[in-house]
Amino acid sequence: MKPVREIDALIDIMARLPGLGPRSARRAVLQMVRKREFLLKPLANVMQRVADSARECVNCGNISTTEICDICASDSRANGQICVVQDVSDLWAMERANVFEGRYHVTGGTLSALENIGPDELRIPKLIERIETEKVEEVILALSATVDGQTTAHYIADSIEDRVKLTSLAQGVPIGGELDYLDDGTITAAMNARRSL
Repeated sequence: MKPVREIDALIDIMARLPGLGPRSARRAVLQMVRKREFLLKPLANVMQRVADSARECVNCGNISTTEICDICASDSRANGQICVVQDVSDLWAMERANVFEGRYHVTGGTLSALENIGPDELRIPKLIERIETEKVEEVILALSATVDGQTTAHYIADSIEDRVKLTSLAQGVPIGGELDYLDDGTITAAMNARRSL
């Protein structure tokens, strides 16, 4: 019975992942167990390496295996632009769309009076510091088109007013939409049609 309990524990953990419920997790685990040499063992090895080495980039907040992520470390990305996003998944969505060649800044969430999340709970002070030290010419606000996302965008805009050119994503991002759920074409259109605030 012990192996069954361990498999059930794996199914339970997998079911907690976004997009997977108990049935999908059971199917995935069954497939991994059936093909353990090609799926389960390599997955376990990679997951252990990621668990040991993954960390937040101290500069932008991206997930990396080094203290400074590849995007921040790249001299070619130091073009004077910083795209501000809410979460690492938003950064990855922008990278997937391949429409932005500058650097990013992950706020780590949005301002929320209901949840007592203020600027100091987010990475907004670090953004202001970066604007002063990295010769930033333009800040592109690519936050969610939700009430909290727009509140955060306005707060950032007020905090950096008159220091840099300030733009935001335009058409293509629906009200209430989040970058991680948008297709590449929508992200491309929104980036190309950004406007001054």
